[in-house]
Amino acid sequence: MSRHIIYIINPISGTRTKKDLQEYIEKKTTEKKIPFQVFPSVASGDYSFLHSIIKEQKVTDIVIAGGDGTVSQVVSSLMELPVNFGIIPCGSGNGLALTAKIPKHPTQALNTIFTGKASAIDGFTINKQFACMLCGLGFDAKVAHDFARQPSRGLATYVKQVVKNFFSASTYNFELTIDDKTIKTEAYFISIANSNQFGNNFTIAPEASLSDGLLDVVIVTNQSKLSLLIETLKQVSGKNKLQTEAVTGKEKGVIYFQTDRLKIKNPSLAPLHIDGDPAETSEKIEIVVKKKIFRLIQPE
Repeated sequence: MSRHIIYIINPISGTRTKKDLQEYIEKKTTEKKIPFQVFPSVASGDYSFLHSIIKEQKVTDIVIAGGDGTVSQVVSSLMELPVNFGIIPCGSGNGLALTAKIPKHPTQALNTIFTGKASAIDGFTINKQFACMLCGLGFDAKVAHDFARQPSRGLATYVKQVVKNFFSASTYNFELTIDDKTIKTEAYFISIANSNQFGNNFTIAPEASLSDGLLDVVIVTNQSKLSLLIETLKQVSGKNKLQTEAVTGKEKGVIYFQTDRLKIKNPSLAPLHIDGDPAETSEKIEIVVKKKIFRLIQPE
């Protein structure tokens, strides 16, 4: 089958210059004799203007050079069309690409676009807003909101915001409903993960899979700051085993379970992030997995 690629390049994601990247993409795709077009990402996140182009020109692949937030916006706008999606990781975290084992280096990532295989993976919605890999309430979302306001990007800036927020972190009240069970908890943060990557090889949900039809829910409950640090490190190192169901108690530092849907009451209005980008929070949040909702090009 002949291919036709649209590249969408986010000019401000991450720290790397994009001019050289665009020139490299154009050179290599021309060498492959694959028709292509290049568009910059749009601040609104609405790519519906591409629908007619994709249909009329029989575009087969949409390749995003950007971070997780850009990937999520593009996929959300275009996933109903019969196209495959590819990623050239250019963000600060690149959690989805890392989970899918897409190389971080642009030349290798582009080679994956040419030689890889597309397979269907899951996504999920938060109050009907689409997410590719991860959303969070509380501490990590506060970091995401602060990070978005910084003049410079990159891992060093992100770590600085984590440290700054750690010492001032407070807990939030939540009520979760899973199937017919309700649990109340006071927690520093809740992460809901479709991907086993938080970004930068930081793994918040070690058992998460892109195509198992389930979301991994990680709740870090109220405890001392020292215990918070220890329990979070245990979680990211994979020492906390999955629970068969959501069980809470004063002795439980981390609650870690899987589900395909849940509802969260958020009376404290804990901040929210979706795929690493700040999002508007709400008192009531409904999260639903969308099984095998789009096709991602991954290394064979």
